[in-house]
Amino acid sequence: MRYQLAELVAVSGFSVDTIRYYQSIGSLHPPIHEGRLAIYDDSHLDRLRLIRSMSAKGLPLKVISTLLAKGEHPQSDRALLLAIEKETTASCYTAAELAKMLGVPRTLIGLVERSGLLEALRQEDGSIRYSEAEVQTARGALKFVKRGIPIRKLLGLALRHDRAVRKSVDDAIDLFNDYVRKSGRRQVDADPEQVAEAFRELLPVVTALVAHHFQRVLVARALRRLKRGKEHRALEIASRAASDLRLRLRW
Repeated sequence: MRYQLAELVAVSGFSVDTIRYYQSIGSLHPPIHEGRLAIYDDSHLDRLRLIRSMSAKGLPLKVISTLLAKGEHPQSDRALLLAIEKETTASCYTAAELAKMLGVPRTLIGLVERSGLLEALRQEDGSIRYSEAEVQTARGALKFVKRGIPIRKLLGLALRHDRAVRKSVDDAIDLFNDYVRKSGRRQVDADPEQVAEAFRELLPVVTALVAHHFQRVLVARALRRLKRGKEHRALEIASRAASDLRLRLRW
């Protein structure tokens, strides 16, 4: 079907400003112009619905824009979205339910979310939900608190870590987009199923590499501090514990 801008707004549920913004950043391809009229079609409506679906899965606009930028790739978009969805645990808990399960005040959930330790998923109806994975993350964070680390100190560290991680993630997405989703510098679209398979294969590898690097640096620097402080007994115990707790990497 053909749509003028007002008609596309009506059927898509997106505002005029939002549609124009998506066009300006390359997430939505330009309409055909007939004189002074901008004419859209079903491919534009499909793309808007895809953006909404990606957003509902918790993907930030930066990620969505990177995945959908520079042209129209409907088959690749859907294949990659399907792969992302398979790696995303279904969201099922409200903030109030999460606070009750953890035995913490509701306001603390908001603080933890803003720190980057939790990331809520916005649903199609506008409601906010948390996945089972987020529940496990929050329980892990509470173990630090039970060990005596002040919650605000922990959240401050989490905020700094979150900023660094998001920059690395954006760079990783750019690499995937330029060299896997498109065939190198020629910018030729790769086969959609191959793109999805590459995502499924590389995600656990990247996760393992990042976790391994963090653990290796953390252990090495902690042992170095103990050695500098001549804490020989603590160093002996820590060295033994470190060798017992090596991560099992998933390749």
